Amino acid sequence: MKYLIASDIHGSAYYCRKILEQFKKEAADKIILLGDILYHGPRNDLPKEYNPKSVTEMLNSIKDNIFCVRGNCEAEVDQMVLDFPVLADYALLCEQGTMIFITHGHLYNLTDLPKIGPKDILLHGHTHIPALEATEHCIYMNPGSASLPKENSIPSYMTLEDGHFLWKSLETGDIYKEYTLSEK
Repeated sequence: MKYLIASDIHGSAYYCRKILEQFKKEAADKIILLGDILYHGPRNDLPKEYNPKSVTEMLNSIKDNIFCVRGNCEAEVDQMVLDFPVLADYALLCEQGTMIFITHGHLYNLTDLPKIGPKDILLHGHTHIPALEATEHCIYMNPGSASLPKENSIPSYMTLEDGHFLWKSLETGDIYKEYTLSEK
């Protein structure tokens, strides 16, 4: 199974199209969205081609291929227009014996850790900054933001296939970071 992992679209039709282009190009089976899909939030500028209705239509067209968690900008009204679940605070995925705790990052993060072990992965967005950090508590990963990157990062996403994570440019698909799960 190949996953494309993206976060923080924030209503950008431009970057949503880019995600769907990469999804097709990558021949991924599922998209994991780490929240903040439609609304740009009061602290952010409007992203390029801000159009939540268009984002809704694009994502609903592939609803059976989306696995999603709730971001701090999601609300019940978003669930009313999106045809896939978006209101779960977290999800769990097991990859080659490693537990991946998937969340947005506003509730569970390195400061407020879920109950996971040091070899488990905490995967979240929210900060808009790509990350790969091994701590004494977990391995922390963040794909960065698709539409509103911060701290000189680029619009980005990740892929996961056969225990291998790749961080990639959303514009070019170029790899700029990678991590492979080790055998337990």
